[in-house]
Amino acid sequence: MLEEHLYTSLSAVEIADLVNHGKVSAREVVDTALALTADRDRALRAFTSTWADTARAAADEVDAAIAEGARLPLAGVPIGVKASEGPSSFQNQRLAAAGCVPIGATSVPRAGTGWQTYGSTNRGPTLNPLDPAWSPGGSSAGSAAAVAAGLVPLATGSDGAGSVRIPAAWCGIVGFKPTSGLLPARDGAGLNTPGVLARTPDDAAAYFRTFAPAATASPTAGPPRVAWSATLGYAATDPAVAATALRALQRISRTGLCSVVDRPVTLHDPAPAWTALRAGTADAGTGALTSANDARLRAVLNEADVIATPTTPHPPHGHDGPGTRMSVALTWAFNLSGHPALTLPAGTTPSGEPVGLQLVARRGEDFLLLDVAARAEDASGVRTYRAGQ
Repeated sequence: MLEEHLYTSLSAVEIADLVNHGKVSAREVVDTALALTADRDRALRAFTSTWADTARAAADEVDAAIAEGARLPLAGVPIGVKASEGPSSFQNQRLAAAGCVPIGATSVPRAGTGWQTYGSTNRGPTLNPLDPAWSPGGSSAGSAAAVAAGLVPLATGSDGAGSVRIPAAWCGIVGFKPTSGLLPARDGAGLNTPGVLARTPDDAAAYFRTFAPAATASPTAGPPRVAWSATLGYAATDPAVAATALRALQRISRTGLCSVVDRPVTLHDPAPAWTALRAGTADAGTGALTSANDARLRAVLNEADVIATPTTPHPPHGHDGPGTRMSVALTWAFNLSGHPALTLPAGTTPSGEPVGLQLVARRGEDFLLLDVAARAEDASGVRTYRAGQ
């Protein structure tokens, strides 16, 4: 097995490189992931079940393929699988074909509750690795906690209103929702798209290349132009959260990697349209609201390459729930519009609470977004949380 401190320091891309070059076997990597999970997840509760035997068998298959000369883009990378989709989902099958090894199912909220920013297991709620008093977010709760705790470098999620981006922001990692329609939606309304929880933007890009291998980032004329909005015109964003996210963006801008343009982003509150589409009760008003927001977003993205916001309007809540606050207020507009969106760690509030910086690009410009995020992470002064570092 690998030494645990080495394993938890490696990105998915780095693990795949080591396995492809024979410097470590997929079986060694997976054995380490399983041992670490057995040791640490009793308290964390990120996984609802682990699949040790099938994971080891899959790792052996990866090693056999490598021995025969194959080079797999994510060779030997252990992944957590969101429990609500399972290993047979489209994205997990594609990831397995790229060399990933699913090691278990990660927690999601229990059915029948009004709020979804938590994870449930038969041992109790999933804890946030940054502070066990906080919710890890949701609904991809266990996936975020497993990545943030270093149990796996990648975990799958799905994002219907922010369910990848919110837990990533609250656990201090990267969460990526691709352009809607590029991967099969997980709901009839087309709001819920597969996504990934990752340690780095490069790992998120490696995930996405398993679905769009030939795509490259679209060049921009000069540094990408970024339009900042703390509220999108309607959200009740906490001042400390807004200030923390804006400082991260300003640090990136000062390096010259992007330019912040004075272009307000003012949308209609998407709540009525999102709720109607999800319930199957859409009417003319639903279409009018969605069309109006689409037009406003087009106008902004004609003058800017990226929109930046805080990922959530408030910091992580406790395990008793968010109360009346809308954790999805800044994320679900982009499930309606279909734009690709990603969250990066932005730092912490004066009280020490994690904040995410959400970046949104034009539809279909996923690799541009991922490229901007990778350069931004290097320049922001804020590193993705990695266990043991």
